[in-house]
Amino acid sequence: MQNTRDVLTPDALTMLQVIAEAGSFAAAARQLGLVPSALTYRVRQIEDALDVLLFDRSARQARPTEAGVELLREGARLLQDIDAVAHRVRRVATGWEPQLTLSIDGIVSPHTMLELVEAFYAMQPPTRLKLRDGIMTGTLEALTSGRADLAIGVSVAGNNVAGLQQALLGDVLFIYVVAPHHPLATAPEPISDATLLEHRAVAVADSATRGGATMGLLGGQDVLTVDTMQAKVQVQLRGLGGGFLPEPMVRPYVEAGRLVARRVARPERNVRVHYAWGGPGFTAPGRALQWWLNQLQSPATRRALLENHHHF
Repeated sequence: MQNTRDVLTPDALTMLQVIAEAGSFAAAARQLGLVPSALTYRVRQIEDALDVLLFDRSARQARPTEAGVELLREGARLLQDIDAVAHRVRRVATGWEPQLTLSIDGIVSPHTMLELVEAFYAMQPPTRLKLRDGIMTGTLEALTSGRADLAIGVSVAGNNVAGLQQALLGDVLFIYVVAPHHPLATAPEPISDATLLEHRAVAVADSATRGGATMGLLGGQDVLTVDTMQAKVQVQLRGLGGGFLPEPMVRPYVEAGRLVARRVARPERNVRVHYAWGGPGFTAPGRALQWWLNQLQSPATRRALLENHHHF
């Protein structure tokens, strides 16, 4: 019987992922440049070594069994770990990270972010940048799960994460807004929860892969959920629902009369926003992360990241 370590190689794990994604052995063999019999033989070797069936072959498709699903999930994590080790080794050698991933919350100004990206590239660093969109707990989760190196616009506490460091970005006032033709635009103020409940709310889905949070929704309320803050603004401009939005983001629309700010009985929400880095196994920032942290020490930059939403 073969040793499981001999069969569970990164190549083998990648091959199993290709089969699961392709949906059949024949399609996976084509993608991998193998003859189908060679692919089937390799899978059987892994199955024999583990003494489990990984794919249900009764149907035309190669469908992972429960054991197969578990191996694919754990395998994906192992492959990520291998990439992370390589990433760390290269970073140690040069001081510059080969890749820096930023998790950026929807409340952060995209214009200011891109100005910073421009300034970063002006130094011609050897680091590749990756920008990920985050919402609420998902912004921080990308960092704590190792999928990002810096989270900007974190509005939830991550105090329970070892090695996590955070600093204040600023405070963002969320105000309740609706389109001028929406029934709530003329409702008497302050608008009670009972009145809000009669109308559709617009929510942004939390980008966390597990759990997640919602802000300001009432039980039993009709909800239209979108993926980004920008989409939420667009939906509310059309009068498809009401909801809280960052005041700097909607200010131009309110000034132009395209959205109306309304006083509601529930208190206004002032959200304290942070940026965070580090986390489990973190030692010291590489040169790319250090550059971003230096930029974030500037009060003007921090303010622009929260305020500077409209730049035409």
